[in-house]
Amino acid sequence: MGDLRDRVDREQKVEKKKIKDTVIGILVVVVIGAAVLWVYNNERNKVSRDLAKRIAELSPRGGPPETIEGLQQAIKLYEDQIERNIREAAQTGVYWKILAIRLADKGMHLNALDAFEKALQYNSNDPTLFFLIGESASVAAASSLGFSADSADEKEHFTKLAESAYLQSIQMDPVYAKPRLGLGILYTRDFSRAADAIPHLERYMEILPNSIQGMMALGRAYYMTQNYNRAIEMYDRIISRTKDANIRAQAENNIAMIRDLM
Repeated sequence: MGDLRDRVDREQKVEKKKIKDTVIGILVVVVIGAAVLWVYNNERNKVSRDLAKRIAELSPRGGPPETIEGLQQAIKLYEDQIERNIREAAQTGVYWKILAIRLADKGMHLNALDAFEKALQYNSNDPTLFFLIGESASVAAASSLGFSADSADEKEHFTKLAESAYLQSIQMDPVYAKPRLGLGILYTRDFSRAADAIPHLERYMEILPNSIQGMMALGRAYYMTQNYNRAIEMYDRIISRTKDANIRAQAENNIAMIRDLM
């Protein structure tokens, strides 16, 4: 009987030890969890306080909010204000763009360029806007006769501006055809750059294969680089497709001139 009682006592002691160890383990986990949660909350509150402080620095309203609720209200206030400013700025950019287009339509390209520059401040990711800048700058360059040193510099300035704007538009949207045509025409004004026009005009014709204007520009670029056979092919293509008698006559005259040169 004594041995049995001793064995029962030992088992009870072992069971009590297991329970004690389990309780201690649970307490350790709870303490560690509480410590982690405290650190997390402390860091989150610090971030919130820093953000609130930053908001307060940007505002004449006073010090930072003292509570999370106050912080959330402050953030919402400024988010709403930012959204309003974004909408208003976007609309302002649209107005400047419309004004610039109307000025360009009336032939006032220098004034249009000023308006386009304003529009660009509100939307610098619009390939159409860069194309329109290129168009007005190209006209401004062609209109500068170069009677004086200043006007000669002006012509070079607008030529470079047009080229830069066209290239930026193409980079933003490689399948946007119009800036390629504009760039090709800009390059064919100068015999030394006619070869640079051909890749852009050929790509333009891939995108818009029935463009008579593109065919005329590409035919001219081929002629200027002495690719006479390809120029004749392009002018023949124009003759077979155009319904405009004047354009057909111009293409026929160009073919006759090229054949005389050959």
